[in-house]
Amino acid sequence: MTIRTPKISELAEIARQFHLNLDSDDLESFRALIGVSLGSYLVVDDLTGSPVSTATNYPRTAGLRPLAAENPLGAWYRRTSIRGLNEGPLSGKTVVIKDNTAVAGVPMMAGSRTLMGFVPDNDATVVTRLLDAGAEIIGKAVCEDLCFSGGSHTPATGPVRNPWDTTRSAGGSSGGCAALVASGQVDLALGGDQGGSTRIPASFCGVVGYKPTHGLVPYTGAFPIESTIDHLGPICPTVGGVALMLSVIAGPDGLDPRQDKSTVPGDYLAELDAGVEGLRIGVLTEGFGWPDLSDEGVDKLVRAASLRLGEIGAEVVEVSVPLHRQAIDIWNVISIEGATTQMLNLNGGGMNYKGRYDPAMMAAFHAGRLAHANDLSETVKLVALMGQFLINEYGGTYYAKAQNLSPMLAAAYDAALVDVDVLVMPTLPITARELPSADAPREEVVARALEMIPNTCAFDVTGHPALSVPAGLVDGLPAGMMIVGRQFDDATVLKVGSAFEKLVGGFPLAPPNAEGSEEKVAKR
Repeated sequence: MTIRTPKISELAEIARQFHLNLDSDDLESFRALIGVSLGSYLVVDDLTGSPVSTATNYPRTAGLRPLAAENPLGAWYRRTSIRGLNEGPLSGKTVVIKDNTAVAGVPMMAGSRTLMGFVPDNDATVVTRLLDAGAEIIGKAVCEDLCFSGGSHTPATGPVRNPWDTTRSAGGSSGGCAALVASGQVDLALGGDQGGSTRIPASFCGVVGYKPTHGLVPYTGAFPIESTIDHLGPICPTVGGVALMLSVIAGPDGLDPRQDKSTVPGDYLAELDAGVEGLRIGVLTEGFGWPDLSDEGVDKLVRAASLRLGEIGAEVVEVSVPLHRQAIDIWNVISIEGATTQMLNLNGGGMNYKGRYDPAMMAAFHAGRLAHANDLSETVKLVALMGQFLINEYGGTYYAKAQNLSPMLAAAYDAALVDVDVLVMPTLPITARELPSADAPREEVVARALEMIPNTCAFDVTGHPALSVPAGLVDGLPAGMMIVGRQFDDATVLKVGSAFEKLVGGFPLAPPNAEGSEEKVAKR
């Protein structure tokens, strides 16, 4: 690889950006000094050599993009078959991977034209763990454009449709995962979550979505938005499926700076069926009644669902965390300026941490972002314009203020969780909305992408574990109940979810066209 020396005009523009007063002689002098230092870059490039591929660990092909007739929900990005070990806890299970997570040898685009054509050389840590546990990976699921949407209308490949009503959103950004699980096309799915992106589509599609404690599951090999809010997590038909997947993918890999290397994963299956007798369930007041947003039917359904836990031995009480209503504001600042810096300006890799970087992914995104900037979704364009303006104007100080508020927000939930074992609230204030039309105004496109997140995004900021389980139907559409627990007490969150699952007769709710839907509806 060659590294070119900058032009004088380019150095002049950079000097202007840094408010440096440099004349032509100064610029020539610095250009010569830069030329000398670029030798180190060539040495590093030579030392790096060719990337080592893990694709041969488990034989695979690149797979195929399914035809429209074979993909009526628009949920598959790629179909393939990668078989893991013959034995293991996931033996016999089919898994789909959200297309923001690397599967070696299989094309990846993170829902965006900016990464179209990129083929990873290495499996993400979680992919390796799934295969080592005996899973068969049968494809990649469509996600939102760079994952920055809670709707399912921004993917470059077209919208993902809700299997309950194909005119409506499947949720995002892991909408393809949830739609495939809900429609019975796959046993388990691996999603991602920065503002609610496992829980939002789970709620809209009537399945179970989980955001583990921040840092419990390694993010290595997934395309980031912002390291402090990045999570990977399961989307499954049942809480048991989530617990099984989490037992496989949790734990440090020594490569992800989001993780505490001393963290010991829990046993998420051992007490899954222990019940909730003696537990205290806190119904979070501020999670209900969002002005001009909450659906009264959703609020009523989730309150009734939470009270039912009292039928099986839990004590259900009302709790208040007033700062919950400002959590979305803290998330907005972190996600907008953080994503502008890490995802856009630094091409997903970021800097200033020790861990595994993916130079090939960064290079592919850098080239694609320049070539396809105008193809970015309206939400990503909004982030780029707003985030860069605020960074230019205020030097990142608002990002710093928001990050300094994050521990305060976490402490507010922790204080409530001293008196109760978990918090419950609606996962989303609404059920799935209709997909915007192809010619919808920008304002509608953005609103449908971000309106549903005020409850979910809070726990991406604080890192608390959060589970969405189907609470029932509102006007024929699924609505979710979110269960939130103490940091790294993921086992209790899953135990409460499992108890509710058994109480109501099993998950999932079943769309009319899902495989085995009649049996599932009868079970409900």
